[in-house]
Amino acid sequence: MAKRYTYWIPAIFVAALISTFSTHYFSSEETSRILTPFLHWIFPGASTHTLSRMHTAIRKLAHVTEFGVFSIAVFHGVRGERYGWRWQWALITLIIAVSYSGLDEWHQSFVPMREARFRDVLIDATGALLAQVFVWGYAKFHRNSAKAVEFQKTST
Repeated sequence: MAKRYTYWIPAIFVAALISTFSTHYFSSEETSRILTPFLHWIFPGASTHTLSRMHTAIRKLAHVTEFGVFSIAVFHGVRGERYGWRWQWALITLIIAVSYSGLDEWHQSFVPMREARFRDVLIDATGALLAQVFVWGYAKFHRNSAKAVEFQKTST
């Protein structure tokens, strides 16, 4: 039974990382101190408005990425020792990921320099959904690869 819980360790780790990113240390004001000068160095001719847009895009892409990784880790926990892909596992994964996103945004409403945004929950949900599409494709490819290898073994 204890082995079953080990499948959840990656999801717990990523959830803790997401919670760390929800602190004031990763607020827009704080990340702009690092990202904006870096972007200005890469794009010296970019206007302040353009640099601000790029900073926002990077932050939103981070939402997609972190919840995509979280979604994959949660799927790993939900699936456990079993193999393959099932839509029920993906649905449970999405419910957990979107719920955690909502809790994360609610948490941010209490953090100085942060605010809760429903739009960010939608962005997080998009990342989780894209990751599940990736997981489905990965499982489908490997299932077909396993069948091809098995067919080659039986035909020789």
